[in-house]
This record gives sequence, structure tokens and C-alpha cells, in this order.
Amino acid sequence: MGKSFNILKNKFSDTRKASIQKRVTAALKDMPLAELRQARKFTQQQIAQSLKIKQASVSKMESQTDMYLSTIRKYIEAMGGELEIIAKFPEGSIKVYNFESLETP
Repeated sequence: MGKSFNILKNKFSDTRKASIQKRVTAALKDMPLAELRQARKFTQQQIAQSLKIKQASVSKMESQTDMYLSTIRKYIEAMGGELEIIAKFPEGSIKVYNFESLETP
């Protein structure tokens, strides 16, 4: 019989646990929309219902490489999130507020 992952994980050294947590945190900071949706435990159908579109449209949206900010914002909001636009420069990062005043229909 197989062992529970939690039992195995508890045997890891603190250094190993910290290394794993660092990789998990990094992976969660950078992922495509489809993976983000899956990580948040949403189906394409659930997103489609929230956006009042067809599931096929969600599938198409997730494979697009270029889309309107308003579309991405609606997708993120359908999962209970909030979209922020951050401009990164060598001297620091700036949050761009221009897009927050856009009304959602």
C-alpha cells in the first residue's frame, strides 16, 4: 500500500521543505490563464457561466496570446480575483491605476 504524501513530506529536512516551498511559490507567481484556473479549482464551464459566454469561448480565450485588458480582468474577476497592472523598471515597480476605473458591464 502506498504512503500518504504528507507522511513522506514530514520526513523531509527543513532545508528541503524550504526549497520546495520556494519553488511552489515561484511557480504560482507565473502561470498561464488555464493553469491559474485549474489551480483555483475552476472549470471552463464555471468561468463561462460567470462570464455569460460559451465554454468553447473560454477555451479559445485561454489559448490567445493577445487580448483586451478588460477581457483578462473579467476572467480574473470570475474566479474572485482582482487584476493589477504593474510596470517594472530597473529602479522599481509602479502600479498603473488607469485601468481600474473601467466599468464592468
